[in-house]
Amino acid sequence: MRNGPTGPSRRKAPAVDPDFIAIQALTFIAGNPDHAERFLALSGIGSGDLRQAAADPGFLLGVMDHVVSDEPLLLLVAAEIGVSPEDVVQAHERLSRR
Repeated sequence: MRNGPTGPSRRKAPAVDPDFIAIQALTFIAGNPDHAERFLALSGIGSGDLRQAAADPGFLLGVMDHVVSDEPLLLLVAAEIGVSPEDVVQAHERLSRR
């Protein structure tokens, strides 16, 4: 660690791409029948329409709304894609500010 003018400097980890996390979350949900069934029922979208819907930034925000509202799912998604749950929440926040 280098010393800066105010003491030791810390490297800030690069922000995780919120679109990447949202797409990975959708991939995880779609690949797990129980999670997919619940998500499809709540979103009102058909399973055949997922690919097309994924191109819509508003839909990806909906995916992230779903993930962060369900803590067990949040933890599963974070573990599956190799990021912290906080990174998933941060991605949700960044998507919601667009």
